[in-house]
Amino acid sequence: MSLHPKLLIIDDNEAILASLKSFLARKGYEVIAASNGLDALKLLEAAHNEFDLVITDLVMPNISGVAITSILKKQNPQIPIIAITGYGEQPEALAREAHADVVIEKPFKLEELEETICDLLGSSGSQ
Repeated sequence: MSLHPKLLIIDDNEAILASLKSFLARKGYEVIAASNGLDALKLLEAAHNEFDLVITDLVMPNISGVAITSILKKQNPQIPIIAITGYGEQPEALAREAHADVVIEKPFKLEELEETICDLLGSSGSQ
């Protein structure tokens, strides 16, 4: 893993995407953002899946976060995936079925998200 872990964030809500990108970049992560599942899959392919961690919204048009999680875990089971959802138990169950490492319900605190990222990456985070 590089000095600055590389994160891919996928969310169709531009405000949430911008907020996550800004917060995590300030924390020292290299952040790439995609506003839909198709762009995310293209980014993953172009980067040869060289992301240290993926954060994806679950409910998105066209390609859902559940589908992305499923595809990514088949190709690279070692990449940790955090699934975020505002839709309760059904998407959460689907995310667990697709083997997301952690499912976080919206709204969540950015600090909690960062703690989860640190736990999954096995680092103490930025201090």
